[in-house]
Amino acid sequence: MSFMKEFREFAMRGNVVDLAVGVIIGAAFGKIVSSLVADIIMPPLGLLIGGVDFKSFELVLRDAQGTVPAVVMKYGVFIQNIFDFVIVALAIFCAIKLMNKMRRKEDVEPEAPAKPTAEETLLSEIRDLLKQQQTPKL
Repeated sequence: MSFMKEFREFAMRGNVVDLAVGVIIGAAFGKIVSSLVADIIMPPLGLLIGGVDFKSFELVLRDAQGTVPAVVMKYGVFIQNIFDFVIVALAIFCAIKLMNKMRRKEDVEPEAPAKPTAEETLLSEIRDLLKQQQTPKL
């Protein structure tokens, strides 16, 4: 089997395509949650703590000297990313919990027994007739 043929079979498997779709949707979901945190949650939180924007928190390790830029540790951006992560994790947890709850409902609901096919019904009737013929009459 050639390398390209083997790779094509691998790439076209359903689970690889599903994974690619999941990554793309996950990236889009991450942008939405980042916007939720940065644009909706953080402004009121900053207002509650005195109108402070977390992204502006920084520690200057070395001041700028001429054309050399300052060395700055932006720990406020790090705090923002922590909030992003916590909210993404919470959203994913809630989504998985909902999916598991829906799956449990499917597992609990009993399936209706399947009706026998015409062939099965006919075979059952033949079996019953054969049993009647083999039973000794008294």
